[in-house]
Amino acid sequence: MLLSVLPSVAVVILNWNGRSFLEKFLPSVCSSTYGNLQLYVADNASTDDSVAFVREKFPQVSIIQNPTNDGFAGGYNMALQHVKADIYVLLNQDVEVEPGWIEPVVAQMVRDHHVAACQPKLRFYHNKQEFEYAGAAGGWMDILGYTFCRGRILYTTEMDEGQYDDAQDIFWATGAALFIRSACFHEVGGFDASFFAHMEEVDLCWRLKRAGYRICYCPDSIVYHVGGGSLPQGNPRKLYLNFRNNLMMLWKNLHPADRWIVLSQRFFLDLLAAVKSLVAGKPADMKAIFRAYVDYRRWRKSYKLSSDRLPQKRLLELSGVFHGIMIWRYYFLNRKTFGTLEK
Repeated sequence: MLLSVLPSVAVVILNWNGRSFLEKFLPSVCSSTYGNLQLYVADNASTDDSVAFVREKFPQVSIIQNPTNDGFAGGYNMALQHVKADIYVLLNQDVEVEPGWIEPVVAQMVRDHHVAACQPKLRFYHNKQEFEYAGAAGGWMDILGYTFCRGRILYTTEMDEGQYDDAQDIFWATGAALFIRSACFHEVGGFDASFFAHMEEVDLCWRLKRAGYRICYCPDSIVYHVGGGSLPQGNPRKLYLNFRNNLMMLWKNLHPADRWIVLSQRFFLDLLAAVKSLVAGKPADMKAIFRAYVDYRRWRKSYKLSSDRLPQKRLLELSGVFHGIMIWRYYFLNRKTFGTLEK
């Protein structure tokens, strides 16, 4: 679908008990300079005074109230049923933006109608020259389904020195600041609500690629993300969701010729990760990984993968895929930045 000269854009912030974040960061969003803009806060059944605060202090922002907290995936699926715009911008509640942050991304999407989703450059709010974990300069994936970013490999983040100032195709765009055509979002069925939170944007982008669309990164737009606003790093619940959802995503989206090869290798490596957690004195992390596998297998028994939904392209045929094993090069070859992975 070709967009108009000035597409309508709706920034939708999903909130859950985020009064302090909204108070701090919503003013920057309201200062956005884009000319055809709607602003929404979609509340996921918060128990604090977030909704009352927004109504009083930001009357220009529309409120969508979800009756239950169905996480990031289900929450956005519900909220976006009530939003009419050419482009959705799904923005985390803990993100600070600059006034002209929308225009470069929209311009990049207008230039090519095959671009379904795009992300800005994500920097760390508490150190504004450092890339931020959740998206950095665009999401990639290796041949075993491990996700990482240009500018962030595992827990190693780089300083932004202009090394990723080129707009390019990526594998996935971060859900912390996700620009996506509304028509494309609904065409592929939105987020998979069974994910609840984490990896849902990677799964969505993979399905968009399977439908023939491109996912891109726009370096001319910069936003600043606190990160861990709902679940901080190191939380066993976060670890559980990342492991379980990654396995579900691989089962759904891998070409049949790749599925068993990849998942069998992942089982071995994830078992090593569980043992490593135990040796490191983190039994809760080990339990989270085992529970992720139990629930993944339970989900797989109920998931129906019909023949008309089988992927047509293998993983290595897609853009944004690293043709190697990221964790091997990170841990054993000490290649901890994106630029050194392939050396």
